Amino acid sequence: MPRRIETLFLPGPAGKLEALLEEPEHTEPVEAVLVCHPHPQHGGTMHNKVVYRMARGLRKARCVVLRFNYRGVNLSEGEYADSIGETEDARSALEVLRQRYPDLPLVGAGFSFGSRIALRLGVDEPGVGRVIAVGFPTNYPNREYVSKVRVPKYFIQSTNDEFGPQPDMTAFYEALPEPKQLAWVAAADHFFRENLDGFEDVVQEIGMARK
Repeated sequence: MPRRIETLFLPGPAGKLEALLEEPEHTEPVEAVLVCHPHPQHGGTMHNKVVYRMARGLRKARCVVLRFNYRGVNLSEGEYADSIGETEDARSALEVLRQRYPDLPLVGAGFSFGSRIALRLGVDEPGVGRVIAVGFPTNYPNREYVSKVRVPKYFIQSTNDEFGPQPDMTAFYEALPEPKQLAWVAAADHFFRENLDGFEDVVQEIGMARK
């Protein structure tokens, strides 16, 4: 069975959202994942190399993956809205995923800025069974809400992440309630330079770590 790939436009709060839906190869999906991309004002898109590797690792773990561009990015309509609007964009995309795969568990996932968005979905979105947060930027303010995420939280961090350094990330992680897991990937920077393959392997492993 060939992998299904579909380019589509989703209804969003500020207009249509450009998106890409991909199912795993040679198997039916057992989990549905929404992947959120990095900061739109710093060049983040759904085609970011880390986001792409996340999506591929998750597909290897038998997940269907929906990536999308926030408002104002590439073909998505609207303008940047200070993370509040981008969170609402993610909620709209998640609803599409929920409607398309009503029998599958939902997962919120994201890289960098997108990890913050995904964790917000884990606070109060019905059906989100776990969250995968990659490259969480501990140097951002207003992160207290992460303590309200009661579903399993999986963090993946580069050992040389300049936006979430090891000492800061370790202290932040240790203060969070269970259930949680933190995986360190030996890499050169925030974008997992020099070890994207190792990063993708960890994503696949966490993708398979279903309860």
